[in-house]
Amino acid sequence: MCGLIAYFPMAASTPSAKPLARALERMRPRGPDDEGIWQDEGVTLGRRRLAILDLDRRAAQPMHSGCGRYVRVLNGEIYNFASLRTDLQAKGTAFRTISNTEVLLALFAEEGKAMLPKLHGMFAFVIWDKLARRAFPARDPYGIKPLYVASTRDGVLLASQVKALLATGLLDRAPDLRGEAGFWLLGSVPEPHTWYRDIRPLPAGHCTRIEHGRMAESRRWCDIGDVWRSSAECRLSDAEIREGVRAALRESVSRHLVADVPVAVFLSGGIDSGALAGMITEAGARDVAGVTIAYDEFTGRHEDEAPVAARLAAHYGIRHHVRRVTHDEFLTDLPRIFAAMDQPSIDGINTWHASKAVAERGYKVVVSGVGGDELFQGYESFRQLPRMVAYRRRLGRIPGASSLLALAGRLQARRSGKARWKHAADWSRTIAGAWWLRRSVHAPEDLLRLMGREQAELTLRDFDPASWVETMSGPLPDDPALALAQIESTTYLRNQLLRDSDWASMDHSVELRTPLVDAQLLKQLQPLLPAFVRYRGKVLLAEAPERVLPREIVGRRKTGFGIPVGRWMAGATLDAENGDSRGWASEVAR
Repeated sequence: MCGLIAYFPMAASTPSAKPLARALERMRPRGPDDEGIWQDEGVTLGRRRLAILDLDRRAAQPMHSGCGRYVRVLNGEIYNFASLRTDLQAKGTAFRTISNTEVLLALFAEEGKAMLPKLHGMFAFVIWDKLARRAFPARDPYGIKPLYVASTRDGVLLASQVKALLATGLLDRAPDLRGEAGFWLLGSVPEPHTWYRDIRPLPAGHCTRIEHGRMAESRRWCDIGDVWRSSAECRLSDAEIREGVRAALRESVSRHLVADVPVAVFLSGGIDSGALAGMITEAGARDVAGVTIAYDEFTGRHEDEAPVAARLAAHYGIRHHVRRVTHDEFLTDLPRIFAAMDQPSIDGINTWHASKAVAERGYKVVVSGVGGDELFQGYESFRQLPRMVAYRRRLGRIPGASSLLALAGRLQARRSGKARWKHAADWSRTIAGAWWLRRSVHAPEDLLRLMGREQAELTLRDFDPASWVETMSGPLPDDPALALAQIESTTYLRNQLLRDSDWASMDHSVELRTPLVDAQLLKQLQPLLPAFVRYRGKVLLAEAPERVLPREIVGRRKTGFGIPVGRWMAGATLDAENGDSRGWASEVAR
């Protein structure tokens, strides 16, 4: 894991390394173990390293291929690099290291961009071809690892963080109004936007080409949405479904344990982390520790996950550490949290504190259960929203019913103080609109207050939640549960949970791994996905370990991964209203 920076100026010269050095310094927490910069005419590559595989200095980057033609910087891990290495050795390739980076360079030299579907992992990388004088950037299918691009008057910049690009001093900070609007509406900045006009993410599952300081249009090499869109009816038996899920999950967990350092696991009182803890121990991992965050405000309440996590740790025989976070500690940490948060988000503080606890115990790698609800349809919305849409369509055939629904929505908006309910009658006609109704933080008309009338009206022209969803997710399958799984995975999971996991863990020099967010796992489960809606409570995941989760865990009411932030924010001082997202965003975007 690391942070990378790359610069490709239009002029045929060797640019100053100072702007990239500033970017690398900004990303120091992402890679405190090493730093490297390599330059040639028309290119500068830089990288900070967090040593996880092949801890020797020989595996440092930027790394050159054995043939000498290619130079590469990589952020992430390729979990199947050992099997790829074996295949290449059978063809006569010799290796100097046991790192995954050298394997990728050799594979690219052998196959070019055709290698991408063979990579199982989380990654964002840039390869420079010294002979052809062009760069090849690419990003993993889920978008677990970030890669941001900025085109300037003088060339193209790429980096693992938005704030690293800003640190170069080569960009202005003009806002992206649609990115800002997306934050106010959904709580995170939606791809393909960022908070800044001149910075864009390379989309998940995309690659591109950079020549002479200009970037070609990116091309999709993998779209995880295709998995849900092309899923046919599942006719397998219950036993076949359970065994198929179990086998695929165990394989994914084994992949995610590849490391030359000990591994920890975020251990809450829920099914996702509990099932992973069980499969991790059954995979033979040693020196595994479960780390749980606790708050005095939750003691004795259902939200307190420490006692339940302790029972899980004892059930699977792993060491357990409980880290209590206090109100005073939160207020002390808040400036650092804002500095680490790469783009405004209403979430991520919980993962930041959990990662802090992992780092305090001396671990560099932690396994997270993020993505379990999106994959196994664990949110109640997977059952509620299809019923809502079906009910709305039936009522739509009754004269006058739509007007009554609109009135009911206005009354609910007044009672709850949530203006989005004014749109319930309209948005609930489609599964995308119903999802937006559930997930949105603010209503479109709230943007007039949050952004100002002129800027809000620019982003609200012909506002339609279904079109916003399609921009983020692509076409949806007809099956409503599969459509919701695709939406959640390509919006909330990608734009908020995964992005927050990245900045929050890397600020503590911790690599966060996601066995339930894995393109290879998703592909293996594709024949089974249509059946998941029949299994409530993520029971398929709960029963994946040989020693299944205790019944009390499976039946426990969901708590989420929360903190008493509402109470704590009363003591925080922001530039705008205490606890209001405007003040939050202004602190992050400084």
